[in-house]
Amino acid sequence: MADQQAQLSWREERIPVSDQFDDPYFSIQDGLAETEHVFLAGNDLPARFAPGFHIAELGFGTGLNMLATWRAWEDSGQRTALRFTSFEAFPMAPADMAKALAAFPDIAPWADRFLAQWQGIGTCDLGTLKLQVVAGDARVSLPDWTGAADAWFLDGFSPAKNPELWQPDLLQAVANHTKPGGSASTYTAAGFVRRGLEAAGFAVKRTSGFGRKRHMTTAVRAEATLK
Repeated sequence: MADQQAQLSWREERIPVSDQFDDPYFSIQDGLAETEHVFLAGNDLPARFAPGFHIAELGFGTGLNMLATWRAWEDSGQRTALRFTSFEAFPMAPADMAKALAAFPDIAPWADRFLAQWQGIGTCDLGTLKLQVVAGDARVSLPDWTGAADAWFLDGFSPAKNPELWQPDLLQAVANHTKPGGSASTYTAAGFVRRGLEAAGFAVKRTSGFGRKRHMTTAVRAEATLK
């Protein structure tokens, strides 16, 4: 996987930017607040948390979304394990993750626990978190995944720069691996992404975005059965 590792540049020495996609990994304004707005609030979390809850994600990146969710999970009083599965084509080196996550002292206790065990890919059991990061092209790995998520974080790089992660076939695979009544959210409000989610069977809403982004997208799958 060495040739598939994330290649980075750094903005202001603290914000990682993907050289592969020429796009920052999180908001320059406040990446943690963006995660809480787009992915937690966008999926009505932590209100929906319950034992056995499973989150899946396109784009693990720095692990910021996972850490913010894990903190919310523990802070909400959950004592069982949150399941978190992420699909990542270009895993970031743990040392780079540590550098990026240092910008968010509020999640430092969770970042420290995670980074003490994380090897860069695969699985990690942290008691109240059971993490799996699946390396490689999600267009190949997701259709073969046997799991189903209660909530999806769609956090690939900008659709304009990383269109492969927003194509109809992949969004259909997301829907096929969403539990009945499950949800998805993303920072983008691109029309073709919304249409792709609708075609896959989600009821889609355009809602207020974070910071300079006027809109984002939330979606709920209402079908009683999975395909």
